[in-house]
Amino acid sequence: MHAWLRFSLLATATVAGSAHWVEGTDATPAYYTVAPRHDAHPLLSGKQLTGPYFQHPYQVTAYQMAAKAEKALYGQPCHCRCDRALGHKSLHSCFEGTHGAECATCMREGMYTYQQTKLGKTPAQIREGIERGEAEQVDVVNATL
Repeated sequence: MHAWLRFSLLATATVAGSAHWVEGTDATPAYYTVAPRHDAHPLLSGKQLTGPYFQHPYQVTAYQMAAKAEKALYGQPCHCRCDRALGHKSLHSCFEGTHGAECATCMREGMYTYQQTKLGKTPAQIREGIERGEAEQVDVVNATL
């Protein structure tokens, strides 16, 4: 009986603690419907934001903005389709490595997520804006925190 109870508790905790993500389709790239409880893959930060991938100030700014909207990034698809090409699970994945510094789509969507988070928008509302193409209007080069 104790083994069954332990198994039940472990299974319940696993299900409750796991993040759910929507696998990308032709229409919408992958994103999480619930942010993971623990960040297994942290965003690049600090001294990691130097070197050949961070030669322009706006590249660093994109990562700083991403850090300030980290939880909301999980709920956003990335429309550069890195879910297909790189196996990314959400926009958060783009900023875990250098991909977010190389890709204008990732930078625009990350900066848009930050801007909308500051306005009090939910991840779902931000996702709707991205789907409507609102992130395309972000001026990456002149964006500031």
